Amino acid sequence: MRIFSQLSKLINDHHSSYSKLLILLSVSGSGGLIAYSQSNKDGGNPRNIGQNQRDQKKKRIVVLGTGWAGISFLKDIDTSAYNVQVVSPRNYFAFTPLLPSVTCGTVEARSIVEPIRNIMKKRSGEFAFWEAECLAIDSRNKRIHCRSNIKENLVGSNDFSLEYDYLIIALGAQVNTYDTPGVLEHCHFLKELEDAQMIRRSVIDCFEKAVLPDLSDEERRTNLHFVIVGGGPTGVEFAAELHDFFVEDVYKLYPSVRDLVKITIIQSGDHILNTFDARISSFAEQKFQRDGIHVITGSRVMSVSNDHLNMKTKADGKDFYVPHGMVVWSTGIGSRPVVKDFMKTVDQNNRRVLATDEWLRVTGCKDVYAIGDCATVTQRRVKEDILNIFESADEDNSGTLTVDEFRDATKDILIRYPQVQLYLKNNHITDATHLLKDKDGNEIKELTIEQFKTALCQVDSQTKSLPATAAVAAQQGEYLSSCFNRRKICELNPEGPRRFRSSGRHTFRPFCYKHLGQFAPLGGEQAAAELPGDWVSMGHSTQWLWYSVYASKQVSWRTRILVVSDWVRRFIFGRDSSGI
Repeated sequence: MRIFSQLSKLINDHHSSYSKLLILLSVSGSGGLIAYSQSNKDGGNPRNIGQNQRDQKKKRIVVLGTGWAGISFLKDIDTSAYNVQVVSPRNYFAFTPLLPSVTCGTVEARSIVEPIRNIMKKRSGEFAFWEAECLAIDSRNKRIHCRSNIKENLVGSNDFSLEYDYLIIALGAQVNTYDTPGVLEHCHFLKELEDAQMIRRSVIDCFEKAVLPDLSDEERRTNLHFVIVGGGPTGVEFAAELHDFFVEDVYKLYPSVRDLVKITIIQSGDHILNTFDARISSFAEQKFQRDGIHVITGSRVMSVSNDHLNMKTKADGKDFYVPHGMVVWSTGIGSRPVVKDFMKTVDQNNRRVLATDEWLRVTGCKDVYAIGDCATVTQRRVKEDILNIFESADEDNSGTLTVDEFRDATKDILIRYPQVQLYLKNNHITDATHLLKDKDGNEIKELTIEQFKTALCQVDSQTKSLPATAAVAAQQGEYLSSCFNRRKICELNPEGPRRFRSSGRHTFRPFCYKHLGQFAPLGGEQAAAELPGDWVSMGHSTQWLWYSVYASKQVSWRTRILVVSDWVRRFIFGRDSSGI
């Protein structure tokens, strides 16, 4: 027994590592995707006094939000170097790209949710998490003020404040109603998990109401008119999911009203999916036309009532109305109240979202970073620094740049100003020195400042804002955690480009988004994809690729298995149409 006790103590005093491996193989027309995940479970190593003293010296990082940006940051941050504290009104992470699937029961709500504490316990080190909402950010005193949203009947105060050394704002965004009258009162949104659950209940309620006796066909037709305002990826995917739900499941249960059902997408632009390749937009419109999904383009919603929308065509200004049984508003995003208030304190009150520099630091605020939908990266333009760039590149102070000096400076220019690289790519230029040509196409041996301005005068036209997508938020979280993990090393040995306005180099390379593609599920087991290399894929094989990618991108093996099992269940048994 004594030997067993000593052996048990020895095992418990050391961390044990367990690897979990699962292979997910989704077969498509062009192949499959295999994904694996490895997670470490740490044992209960007791913390001694020395460890506590070291923890007190750690810099405190407070993270606001547990969406894509916040979770990506938390999964990679080195907790041995920082004291990490998390504040969020929700104690879970939701895989938001599958929210349209939740609205129709294709995937269950709990299948795309992972508790934050489950994610944290897989990491070595310690996190502190508080389920609360941040009410105010005091950047001057490095403090945030929070309030718990837990029931008021429990004892204790709900208000508290936290101090920080670094603040990571990853609060996401809320739906932008553009102050349209009636939207908040009569429309559903599709931004949070609770929104998807409410939509699911409302869809079934519309059918149950429509089959009640003593209703006219016109009343039934109104109740069964489902309107989606916004023809972006979310609105289009929801319309496709809704159509499949009706055709494959609901019509069998409500056969008497199937001919009265109508789905309408309202888009203010000329085409749906206008952020995608034109081929995808055209393919989606043609498929929706075949499926009977009505698309209204070039029209704006002026107001919403309990049974109709007041509309106006943009071309001729004519007014008309559209009756509805349910409206889903999916037109864009806006800042949350706490972010709006904070923007006023840092002189950004005229902006839509928080502005950051290329290193994701909030402009005009020290030690505060913003990532995800609540922020936008303000890319510095080349023309603002053209003189400083020229002077820095002119190493011999001759007043002109040789080809070698230009080539040497270009290495840092491409890193500091990514629009230059995008300009070269779009113009099929493989080497930046090809810019050194005069009007007749002859190569220039030495550049004057005017010729240098001419060579780079067009590159700023390629500057674009990053889209508010999960992919951007996730990459920003990964980038920022990497910067924090390597802060001490990079402060001694900077890895960024040269500082054109001063001496030395930037500590880190600026954030650069890598576009890995985007999907648009269109229903009927068909999808469209815009992939790197200007490759466009559409059809059934693309839908299987979508299954593979979305399964592999789940935050844990638990959710990955649940989502795949939901898809299998739906193929075998259909979707659940109960009103819960």
